[in-house]
Amino acid sequence: MSSADHRRNVGAAYKNGGGKVRGFVQKVHSPPPSLNDSLEGEIQAFLIDEDQLHTYDDLTKVNPVTPTTVLKCLQARYSAKVFYTHAGCTLVALNPFQPIPDLYSLDVMKEYHCAPQPQEFKPHIFIVAEEAYRNVRGQLVPVNQSLVVSGESGAGKTWTSRCLMKYYATVAASSSVVKNQDTVERIERRVLDSNPIMEAFGNACTLRNNNSSRFGKYIQLQLDRCQLLVGASVQTYLLEKTRVACQPANERNFHIFYQMTKGATDEQRKEWKMSRGQSFAWLPNSEKTVEEDCFQETIEAMVHLGINAERQRQIFRILAGILQLGNVNFSSSSDESQTCDLEELSKDFLQRAAELLCVPAEELRTCLRVRMLKAGKQSVLKPCSQAECSVRRDCLAKVIYAQLFEWLVTFINNSICAEESTWCNFIGVLDVYGFECFHINNLEQLCINYANEKLQQHFVAHYLRAQQEEYVSEGLQWSFVKYQDNQSCLDLIEGSPVSVFSLLNEESRLNRASDAKTLRIRMEKELCNNSNISWDKFSKEPHFTVAHYAGKVSYRIQGIVEKNKDPVPPELINLLQKSDNPLLHQIFTDKEADNTTSKGLSKVTVVSKFKNSLESLMKILHTTTPHYTRCIKPNPDCKPMTFKKEEVIMQLEACGIVETIHISAAGFPIRIPFKGFMQRYGLIAKYSDFKSGSLPVDVEDDGNEILRQEVEKLLHAVLRHETTDPLCNLDSEKHNSWVHCGRTKVFLTQSMLDLLEGQRKMILSQCAFTIQCCWLRYQCRRRNVRRQSATLIQAAVRSWLVRKEVHRWNRAASLIQGTWRKWRALLKALAEAELDDVKDLQEDVPALNPVIRERGSVQLSNIQEPVTVRGWPMGLALASAPSITVSLTATGFQKMMSVMASLNLPSRKGEYKVETNQYTQGLASIRAQPKGSVKLHCQRSPLLYADRQPGKKCDVTGFNEILLEKTL
Repeated sequence: MSSADHRRNVGAAYKNGGGKVRGFVQKVHSPPPSLNDSLEGEIQAFLIDEDQLHTYDDLTKVNPVTPTTVLKCLQARYSAKVFYTHAGCTLVALNPFQPIPDLYSLDVMKEYHCAPQPQEFKPHIFIVAEEAYRNVRGQLVPVNQSLVVSGESGAGKTWTSRCLMKYYATVAASSSVVKNQDTVERIERRVLDSNPIMEAFGNACTLRNNNSSRFGKYIQLQLDRCQLLVGASVQTYLLEKTRVACQPANERNFHIFYQMTKGATDEQRKEWKMSRGQSFAWLPNSEKTVEEDCFQETIEAMVHLGINAERQRQIFRILAGILQLGNVNFSSSSDESQTCDLEELSKDFLQRAAELLCVPAEELRTCLRVRMLKAGKQSVLKPCSQAECSVRRDCLAKVIYAQLFEWLVTFINNSICAEESTWCNFIGVLDVYGFECFHINNLEQLCINYANEKLQQHFVAHYLRAQQEEYVSEGLQWSFVKYQDNQSCLDLIEGSPVSVFSLLNEESRLNRASDAKTLRIRMEKELCNNSNISWDKFSKEPHFTVAHYAGKVSYRIQGIVEKNKDPVPPELINLLQKSDNPLLHQIFTDKEADNTTSKGLSKVTVVSKFKNSLESLMKILHTTTPHYTRCIKPNPDCKPMTFKKEEVIMQLEACGIVETIHISAAGFPIRIPFKGFMQRYGLIAKYSDFKSGSLPVDVEDDGNEILRQEVEKLLHAVLRHETTDPLCNLDSEKHNSWVHCGRTKVFLTQSMLDLLEGQRKMILSQCAFTIQCCWLRYQCRRRNVRRQSATLIQAAVRSWLVRKEVHRWNRAASLIQGTWRKWRALLKALAEAELDDVKDLQEDVPALNPVIRERGSVQLSNIQEPVTVRGWPMGLALASAPSITVSLTATGFQKMMSVMASLNLPSRKGEYKVETNQYTQGLASIRAQPKGSVKLHCQRSPLLYADRQPGKKCDVTGFNEILLEKTL
């Protein structure tokens, strides 16, 4: 069968299962295609309705799957400003080369994070992030995750990694615990602030990308048991430090230098000895401004990470010293035995560099122009040539910058990394340099492309090859899909016993000057059997060409061995160790121990160090669940919304997108062991008798055959339950098209997984509803019992309180009544004692006026208004006479004595105030009965109660009132 026929059969098979009803794929019978139909005819038929191509959010729905149809779909979606598309297990991201703020807002993050099924949403980088985050939480066992972001330089890998970190810092740092909120915000802020610093010191503007990563980084976001972000760590790989001293044509140095020259204040410029109009040899294209030229943002990030002002001052003085060092030039000496001279302007630059690096200027001058040779125990000083002086100057700048970058990474890790006891899982975000092919390619490009080959091989081994091999080993009927395997290219670069790296290391360890032609002849001899390497015999400069998975790249041999040695003269290290700059002194003092262990032939070369670090990274990736994002560069000029078919098709073919779509469309992307499958979905088989609470089988049993039988029963029950839906028309082949039971695992499509999750969710909802009903009934009964008890208690308490109050009232009433009776009896006794002869006194008593009777007084014959005198407890009334002589003229001494004894009649300004003699004692009484014309009359008082106690100087109303009537 030809590859075209195979693609047509795979595509047709997928198309038959491509319809959707209620979110699940179902078979749709269609007549078999005619044998005369060609693949080109199917492509044309598929491309007829180009207006609908942008609706294909997953390229596995494309039929047939060819580079042409995939390219057309991506172009249609790109024109519709849809930049993300699923390609089976991979997410394809097209770079729009313009800001799309609404695509990455906080609301969009929350929408994908809170969605029950994020896969049902439009393709987005947040779907990959959320899937990895949910896998860490784990349906079965939490597994570390890795998000591999790959693509060419300028395809958008750095931006994608930045979005992933922002997503996790948002969703994984949201905590409802108040006491941890400050810590969470601090960690989130520091994780995000590590990006601007790493990009400022490690990214540069290149021909392909304005923000190209010139180093690789793997960021581990550390999560605790509650899947909250508690820390992070950064691992870096192969910083392109040669860019500090040598920038390719039309490219720039690292961002941090341009940020300093454009954003520094006048005070900082004075401190850095950097005038506003000064130009630097190592800052080409400084007039070009990019978005990353933001010095203030870098300063703020340093502050948030804990780099204080003094440490910042030391860092920027070192960087300013490097820039001044780049302006130092040497002139050749006529005598080889004499040192090279400095150009006139370079002397000032050298002096500034020495002051900024805090090293003696003379020693710096000597180290750059004189090298030290060791012959046994003897040391010989030899003047350097002009070229050697420039190399030593560049070496000094590169080693300072590389060690400063390494110190920054260490400081960031110490600032954001959590203790091992506080985190248990991590999500890794890998952002490495993209595949590079320039006009002149050196050792850096070889290492960068080697890293991309390793990542492509990881993808091939993990997905394209491993999945198909697993299908066969598990007993699935599977015809292998051909794919491009780059293992032979990796054998060429890193293989054993002979490879490009091994030859470079061997040549680097020989204590002799390297020769490009000799190295090329040896490579031709040793590597002639590998088809991935070739040579151009007509080229003037020696080079070799490697056929990478993404295309052929020619590497220049001249100088590659020296770069692999990466020699650093020891006198330069000794000079920097004497620096008065505390940071510079600390960096190279700590490096001294490493230098003592890597001397002579045992020194680690650049490719060896890079290979070892990359192998450790691959070990981490192999222990995690990977998620792939392929960034595609739509055009080589980085123009917004411009789609170049030739550029895109090369990237699609290089990264194996078409083969990935084939395998994803025809295969089973989800694989779950029997034991884990029954642990999660075993309740579906017994949902009708869920109350029994026991599983059909013991999931801890190791018998795969028993588990396999139970799994098949469960799957049949699920599919049979689905057939009861009148809207769902299933055929007998659905079990094989959606799910397959292997020897140890269940192989599922996404549709079958959605069906199982739906059934499980429905059962759990029913159980939850039952539990809620029981709980609500229990709560209702409990509330009723409490209400009745409370009512009973309240009634008892109220009745007790009422009885207590009534008893209190009764006792008070009895007390009042008894007291009242005593007073009444006492007053009655007093009245009777004072008026013991009242009957005799009532003779010839004229009738009193009713008004006078009401007032309780007696009106005399010749006085119109009586004078009332009050006392306690009886009142005495006496009508005043015109003169006291007349008033008291009476017959008989006894009468006069009685009246004088009873009354006190002082005179005051012609008025009379009548008081009883006994007023001060509180009682007025007349004991002796007067005879003659004075008569006493007793009338009971209408008042029932006394409202006051008797007082000496206050009017008091008594119970009784004695009225005295004087008659002449």
